[in-house]
Amino acid sequence: MPKLLIVDDDPNLLRLYREELEEEGYEVEVAAGAREAVEAFDRTSFDCVVLDVQLAEGNGLALLRRFLDLRTEVPVVLNTAYAFFKNDFSTWSAAAYVVKSSDLSELKAVVRGAIPPKAA
Repeated sequence: MPKLLIVDDDPNLLRLYREELEEEGYEVEVAAGAREAVEAFDRTSFDCVVLDVQLAEGNGLALLRRFLDLRTEVPVVLNTAYAFFKNDFSTWSAAAYVVKSSDLSELKAVVRGAIPPKAA
């Protein structure tokens, strides 16, 4: 079962993403901030990370760089309410960029496509 790390500072979104992605067959761990995300990433091997860009505690783009410096093989999907970050070259190293929506079908499809075949 592929393992995901979801990083977002909105507890309601974390709960929603966990429930929806667990129904899709993923094992899901959530982190409500940068420190929590780094701790989880350091102790656990994930098949994919879904990362918000704007976090109350820390910067998602800094986390993206840190995650990719540590494990380049782990795809990071940026999931944000702000479409304009897509033009920021620092987001280009992410596996994908998804603008948050109440319809999670795009996020689910992107996560499914980002996970390496051996993990799926």
